[in-house]
Amino acid sequence: MMLSKNAVKITPSATLEITDRANKLKAQGIDVISFGAGEPDFATPQFIKDAAMEALNKNYTKYTASSGIKELREAICKKLLLDNGLNYTADQIVVSNGAKHSIFNAMLAILDPGDEVIIPSPYWVSYPEMVKLMNCKPVIIKTKPENNFKISADEFRRSITERTKLIIINTPNNPTGAIYSKEELSEIAKMAVENNIFIISDEIYEKLIYEKKHVSIASINEKVKNLTVVINGMSKTYSMTGWRIGYSASNSEIANVINNIQSHTTSNPNTIAQYASIVALNEGNDFIEKIRIEFEKRKNLILSLIDNITGLKYITPQGAFYVYVNIDYYIGKSYKNGIISNSLDMAKYLIDEANVAIIPGIAFGNDNYIRLSYATSAENIKNGLERIRAALEKLA
Repeated sequence: MMLSKNAVKITPSATLEITDRANKLKAQGIDVISFGAGEPDFATPQFIKDAAMEALNKNYTKYTASSGIKELREAICKKLLLDNGLNYTADQIVVSNGAKHSIFNAMLAILDPGDEVIIPSPYWVSYPEMVKLMNCKPVIIKTKPENNFKISADEFRRSITERTKLIIINTPNNPTGAIYSKEELSEIAKMAVENNIFIISDEIYEKLIYEKKHVSIASINEKVKNLTVVINGMSKTYSMTGWRIGYSASNSEIANVINNIQSHTTSNPNTIAQYASIVALNEGNDFIEKIRIEFEKRKNLILSLIDNITGLKYITPQGAFYVYVNIDYYIGKSYKNGIISNSLDMAKYLIDEANVAIIPGIAFGNDNYIRLSYATSAENIKNGLERIRAALEKLA
């Protein structure tokens, strides 16, 4: 078939085989413990669901402005001012079908074919593939574990070419949980301004932090704010992953282009979810703190259990709900069906030997790491880590 040459360049998910194996085991009635979740395991709060029901009962079921209803965009402006010290107007906000959609829209607005996009590794799996879809080049920068896998200003500077158009900053980071400090962001911001490089600042995990304080790079100064598209959404903070509400905040020129793009592609995001999101933003602080505390307990639990497993090392997560685990100690070790040569081998081994699903680090750009999500119960964490420990002890 004569399919798009650009589209077929997209790399299939490194997790598909693991997911398929896990699903087959579950279908056989086997108890599989998954550490793969990229979403909170809590239900959406009742007060948010009630707001959605109220919107339904009031027949708020028609199209809205493609950028979202004004009341929601104003609520987002209020949140950005109070939480991040960022002053935006409602016409600089575009509400989309999840933060992923907002990132894709921002790339469409900023990039031309052949542009280069700097992506610090480890990265969220979709960043490089989105860049490829733009017919652009993802420039992957291998960051150092001793710097908590954060790109330094010097690494940024050495990666810049005449074709560099954009850098993506994700704080708190998926998969590492690392948080950039104000000082680190200031150095990156300075480099971006000096070289007129746009920034996509993915801040979807900003409320789920356990150390330090979240700082948006757009808050450093007006010059960098003008180059930045701030990305956020409702999914992680309010346990609303399926509601599909994300948003971008940017200067008026970028926002207008994003709005035009969205008007010709998806049009407005779900109307009912928009009305529910207003209530979430205005009344959700107690829920956020409740789940943040619970995630911190789980983080402490999973780290204590990993500490008891020979050879595993990790960077202590400061935010999000993942721990990124180094498996160098087990690379080259063998078992009855083969050798652990990389992170995908480890993922296959753990699902087959221990009935535990994890995400191989190759999905994030590091083949000697695995990602464990602690968006699951304490019981699952305890039982799952015990299974992992027992399985790893069998490797020779």
